[in-house]
Amino acid sequence: MQTRGIVIAGLAGGSGKSVVAVGITAALTRRGCRVVPFKKGPDYIDAGWLQLAAGQKCYNLDPYLMSQTVIIDSFARRSATAERIIVEGNRGLFDGVNADGGYSTADLAVTINLPVVLVVDCTKTTRTVAALVLGCQKFDERLDIRGVVLNQIATERQRLLITEAVEKYTGIPVLGAVPRLNRDIFPMRHLGMVPHQEYGNSGEALAYLADLVAANIDLPRLEQLMAPLVYTSSASRQEDLVVQPVVKIGVLQDAAFQFYYSENLEALEQAGARLVFINAMQDECLPDIDGLYIGGGFPETGARELAANTGFRHSIKRAADQGLPIYAECGGLIYLGNSIVLDGEEFPLSDIFPVRFAMSKKPQAHGYTTFRVERGNAFYNVGEEIKGHEFRYSKILEWRGTDEQLVLQMKRGTGFIHGRDGLVYKNVLALYTHVHAEGTPEWAGKFVQRCLRPESERY
Repeated sequence: MQTRGIVIAGLAGGSGKSVVAVGITAALTRRGCRVVPFKKGPDYIDAGWLQLAAGQKCYNLDPYLMSQTVIIDSFARRSATAERIIVEGNRGLFDGVNADGGYSTADLAVTINLPVVLVVDCTKTTRTVAALVLGCQKFDERLDIRGVVLNQIATERQRLLITEAVEKYTGIPVLGAVPRLNRDIFPMRHLGMVPHQEYGNSGEALAYLADLVAANIDLPRLEQLMAPLVYTSSASRQEDLVVQPVVKIGVLQDAAFQFYYSENLEALEQAGARLVFINAMQDECLPDIDGLYIGGGFPETGARELAANTGFRHSIKRAADQGLPIYAECGGLIYLGNSIVLDGEEFPLSDIFPVRFAMSKKPQAHGYTTFRVERGNAFYNVGEEIKGHEFRYSKILEWRGTDEQLVLQMKRGTGFIHGRDGLVYKNVLALYTHVHAEGTPEWAGKFVQRCLRPESERY
């Protein structure tokens, strides 16, 4: 079967593209097709659902964090074994960081040379949908919009009216119509959908979405409209390279810590790490490891369990005191603090940094970031400028350190406090910014090299 792919895009966030993208991935996978999913933009939750639906790793393609050359190479290399490729966009099709739509889903579709299926929320509208689709069709004629999926359809009459209007005025086929559902298959929380790790029955949800798509979207026609992959990677496939592990790096992975790019974990393995997955809620203490990676997630939803696991928290503190290299992002940063206050109750954490956290009802930081490394630390060289992203509702209640102790200067974004980020203690670096290994290729190698140093030379 020839490798073919499509981009699933929407007119806005919340248009239903995740339901459609995950549902298509689940339906094709159930039929025995090898689907490799990708997610545009900085995102962990949608990517997790796509990965679960495909039974294959989901990869991120981010035009802000990655150069065009890196995107093309990563996409081609990781698509090499696929039969079908599903790329889920983010936000609206043309939404970027400026009025020119820089780093948008449309730009990504052009870069990887794939056509688009547009998902349109049809709530309380009919013929106007045709105008919206026509506008997208004419707005950037580099873009190849090959199909439309209608979402939130209330009646058969509405479906027929919209389908006739879209096909008459745009010439683009309507591939299906998802009815207004009686259940909220993807409940929303402050960072987006509920992650599959916290979902009550993710397998049942995927089966429901696969059935929904199979019944309401013309999958054979969709596959016909997918474009064949027309280029190959210029580099050897990383999956084919066998690297003998030289260090063991622990990765906290549980319901509280779940935000890891597949590329970051692969990059550590390719740099010589054997990954050891650890549950901070249940494991009694850290195992024998040479370094520790704590990604983002929702420590606030698991605060009671994390706080109750006293032995594990204390083992993290001992490891930091002894110079274990620890890299922590966002939720990981929170876990290394003194405590978090939720609804008037204070939960103790690892107590490596003198900071108390709480949660806000509004985002405290959201978007792409760039930081400059101004002071020494275990993971980045002084003078480097690194791109990343941040999205948090957590806030600092009390910071008993000083701004001078924060080694990163934010050139773009919020960071930890007062335009700075990067809390350092011995070989620990904790920051709110998430980085992507494809856009920061030196990160994994530096991490592994730090883990190789004898304890006496680590700090």
